[in-house]
Amino acid sequence: MKSTLTAMLTALVCALSLPATAGAAADPGKVLHLSFEAADDGFDAMRTNSAYSNWVTDAIFEGLVSYDYLARPARLVPNTIVALPEITDGGKTMIFHLKKGIYFAPDPVFKGVRRELVAADYAYTFKRMLDPNNRSVQARVFEGKVVGLDELAEAAKKSGKFDYDKAIAGLETPDRYTLILRLKVLDPSLIYYLAKPLGGAVAREVVEHYGEAVNQHPVGTGAYMLKQYVPRSKIILEANPEYRGFVWDFKGTGSDWDKQIIKDMQGKQMPQVGRVEIAIIEEEQSRWLAFDSGQLDFELLVPAASVKLLDNGKLKPEFRARGLQLYRVVDPGVTRTYFNFEDATVGGYSKEKIALRRAIALSFNHQEEIDQVWFGQAIKAQSMVPPDVVGHDTAYRNSNAYDPRLANKLLDKFGYKRGADGFRSMPDGSPLKLRIHSAPKTKDYARMEVWKRSLDKVGIRAEFPVAGFADNLKSAYQCKLMMFGMGYTADIPDGIDFMEAYYSNNAYRGNNGCYKSKAFDAAFEKARLLADGPERQQLFNTMERLMEADTVHSLELWRVRNWLIQPWVKGYKTHPIIRGDWRFLDVEKK
Repeated sequence: MKSTLTAMLTALVCALSLPATAGAAADPGKVLHLSFEAADDGFDAMRTNSAYSNWVTDAIFEGLVSYDYLARPARLVPNTIVALPEITDGGKTMIFHLKKGIYFAPDPVFKGVRRELVAADYAYTFKRMLDPNNRSVQARVFEGKVVGLDELAEAAKKSGKFDYDKAIAGLETPDRYTLILRLKVLDPSLIYYLAKPLGGAVAREVVEHYGEAVNQHPVGTGAYMLKQYVPRSKIILEANPEYRGFVWDFKGTGSDWDKQIIKDMQGKQMPQVGRVEIAIIEEEQSRWLAFDSGQLDFELLVPAASVKLLDNGKLKPEFRARGLQLYRVVDPGVTRTYFNFEDATVGGYSKEKIALRRAIALSFNHQEEIDQVWFGQAIKAQSMVPPDVVGHDTAYRNSNAYDPRLANKLLDKFGYKRGADGFRSMPDGSPLKLRIHSAPKTKDYARMEVWKRSLDKVGIRAEFPVAGFADNLKSAYQCKLMMFGMGYTADIPDGIDFMEAYYSNNAYRGNNGCYKSKAFDAAFEKARLLADGPERQQLFNTMERLMEADTVHSLELWRVRNWLIQPWVKGYKTHPIIRGDWRFLDVEKK
């Protein structure tokens, strides 16, 4: 009897000491209903730069590190590791110790056996990005940095097969739970990339089983797993029953907003939400109607609706009376319309081509876009690096400001002559016509109208092809679009991420205009090795001036984001970096 009682007590103590899992906390009846304004392009994190894909993969995969949910500015914290890495060799060696007992979400590949996360999974994940057969758009994160990794990639180019089993000094796994990352050069920003979905561990057997289809079969260790996927229509996630969970315990900044969040959430076992349903709704009006009727739980306020809902940046009384909440923040991102440097019309580095691009940029009426497209919910951007991101200079002013008079002078000087119809031709007499690509959205249609009116004033014809965002993005990766307007949002809290979009080595992998400049590259390569400080800031300003001199884009706006939250959603605060933040939220059942 005594031995039986002892056994029962021992079992009870063991049960109580086990970490809570998502299955124990997440409530299937608590469902978040969201929308995306454009479709994703799959969930293999190394193959995408899409914000919509990252939103989902952020909830499925886990990097070694993550961010404190409430801390501002963004602050790194351990995620799948017991503590932040040990740093040696002047910053060129990082030693990560993984937590034990972290498991991948269930998948038929594992044949009913729990699959534990180990250090080798991260080593494999990082190697995948430099496998030439994968054509990763994220390869730049590790290229030229990890000891032995570039040599492995070069050997694969020659043999046609990447040797994942070959040990390299730069990715050492001395035991199941230790990863040693050795760099050839110092890169202070690299650890931030390890918090992105691209740094989230994947299991080798999953990738090898699904092959190219792994893009639609993501399997990670994060709080959620993909339950249903209908491309361009809907995405459904469910709580990962293997997720270890956590207790909600964040300190906040002392703001009233944070105090209320802490009051609502402190001490809860997370995640609470058992299911996330995402609908792809491209039309702004449709998204607003869905939110207004309670079908969506939080939504980015449509700029056109801001006139109806807001008064001096605050919700009008009638909407506050409904319990709606407004979270307002300047987005850590920028919008711009880039030029394709490989295009026969706008590309190239000759003086007449630079003059054409600059004239186009000078012609664009940013204030009209702010007023008529964004309804005042945006600010004219002065630099590629936005406010509150390392590398932003508050005193910096862009030299390519709106000036149609100067634009006309430039075009006249460099031989872009007007015809009898008032429109210009190329210096050789051939027709001059731009192609500015966009998506089938109300906001994009309005932007194209601003472009047309702006270009009419300087005598340039344009046409405006329309395609889905995912289709445009695929073409953009291949440098096939003459001009394309798109946003760029911070993936890490460092401006070097924004400059990556114009680095020569990233052509066809995020440098969607295939811009190549030795002077820009030299400044970029130096800046990425330096810690934040005056020397690095000067390099950022130099890169900005070089982009203006070559006119790589029409630099446009920093957007003001107004998030509307239904009264039953608790814990909401837009994070500047984390996308799929649903694991931090709760939903009061209606």
